[in-house]
Amino acid sequence: MKTIKGPAVFLAQFVDKNPPFNSLDGMCQWAADLGYKGIQIPTWEHFLIDLNKAAESQDYCDELKGRINSYGLEITELSTHLQGQLVAVHPAYDLMFDNFAPDALKNNPKARTEWAVEVVKKAATASRRLGIKAHATFSGALLWHTWHPWPQRPPGLVEMGFEELAKRWLPILNHFDEEGVDVCYEIHPGEDLHDGDTFERFLEATGNHKRVNILYDPSHFVLQQLDYITYIDHYHEFIRAFHVKDSEFNPTGKKGAFGGYNDWGDRAGRYRSPGDGQIDFKSIFSKLTQYGCDVWAVMEWECCIKSPEQGAREGAKFIQDHIIEATQKTFDDFAGGDIDPEMLKRILGN
Repeated sequence: MKTIKGPAVFLAQFVDKNPPFNSLDGMCQWAADLGYKGIQIPTWEHFLIDLNKAAESQDYCDELKGRINSYGLEITELSTHLQGQLVAVHPAYDLMFDNFAPDALKNNPKARTEWAVEVVKKAATASRRLGIKAHATFSGALLWHTWHPWPQRPPGLVEMGFEELAKRWLPILNHFDEEGVDVCYEIHPGEDLHDGDTFERFLEATGNHKRVNILYDPSHFVLQQLDYITYIDHYHEFIRAFHVKDSEFNPTGKKGAFGGYNDWGDRAGRYRSPGDGQIDFKSIFSKLTQYGCDVWAVMEWECCIKSPEQGAREGAKFIQDHIIEATQKTFDDFAGGDIDPEMLKRILGN
């Protein structure tokens, strides 16, 4: 068993034009003051990290890591959620996902994809230079618009979709392998990797590539009505990153899992601050500890009711209170004795 590291915080949702959320030092001091021990860095925020420099310069990475360490913090993972999304975009979503790309690449899906692939590769090299072993990202989606099979999907479409998704990711995965870093796909609605079955489809399509792993976030499974506890039993060996985010599902006579096109506050399934939703985090922390999952517990704030400031203040203590110090001994060791082969034989009746 292994003690989960933390508490840590994903900085993405807290970035703002106002201090302290508009500088690396400001955000580090803020996180440290709240009791966090780690930060997950969104690589699209250039004031937090210059990914081009990080991929090219060990000196830059040493200086960046040193600045963050000076606040008593560690980098848990780099995140390319937005860029990873652009590795695979169905044309139906081109206009909306162009917002994640540089202006020069908008209205040019081919160039946008090539750019995204190179950016995620740079994150692999940067992670290695920073001494990080896991990376957080999205898979992107070519098939999401077909998840409810109406009109009926033509035979072979799903298989072809995952073959194409794997084809796009394999050069990236191979580069991550060269750098010694795991790719942790956040299993998430809107992505082709959104549950257990789709993760297995992708894993098989990549030839069981050893760098294909999971960022476990139970909040997305509540909205799907998937058993998020048993999920750990199935996939614990792949869980290399962990988001602590809560959610709730309260269906009514008017709306359920599909949400009725409502905004988040009016949906049956909605995200909440840790401790405010329905997720059994005590069981989750127990399972992850029991299986020896070597992960940081990273608070991700997404709540339709509570402010990010309050969510962040409460999140550090919430995680700290749930971290289990893994025991290194059996509770009944006191009643044991030295191993005596002759005694063991007598016990067995030999």
